[in-house]
Amino acid sequence: MLTTNVGLQIPAGLSFENWENTGRKLSGILNSSSWWLGDWLIYGKDHYSDRYERGIRAVGLRYQTLRNYAWVSRRFAIDRRRASLSFQHHAEVASLSEAEQEHWLDQCEAHDWSTKQLRKAVRLAQDDEIADEGQGTEPTERLAVPVGHMRRWHTAALHAGIDLDEWVLVTLDSAAAEILAG
Repeated sequence: MLTTNVGLQIPAGLSFENWENTGRKLSGILNSSSWWLGDWLIYGKDHYSDRYERGIRAVGLRYQTLRNYAWVSRRFAIDRRRASLSFQHHAEVASLSEAEQEHWLDQCEAHDWSTKQLRKAVRLAQDDEIADEGQGTEPTERLAVPVGHMRRWHTAALHAGIDLDEWVLVTLDSAAAEILAG
């Protein structure tokens, strides 16, 4: 087989087994490349902070995509990454605590869950948790937020290493405490 930047040339008469094996290898490269790019970005930020943005532009991928790869890579040290699960599985639980991450990744391995099944199971568990805690919460009002603000807040949350909901709560509580103390 011949790979180029724009395609894969497959020889005529390729057996099903070889075709299937090639698909497995390509899938593995795709999954691994997300980890590789995340680790690469972390290294660049730590070692070349003055030239790191130039390196990012040279890669040719969207900045936000690379930032997401780096965020997930930071949340999972190499020894905690599960080779049997995809990068996306890890991304689905990256915002959770380490203990919760381990629990859900264990479940994925035990039940051979897809990322969609994992996402559904986590949401159901979180919905149950919210219902259990519902006695102590107040109903929320919807807030119209301009798109540019949401992007900036999401980026700030990623930089802080927490999910957006948690970042909003922490930031608003901090601002309220400062104003009320002043």
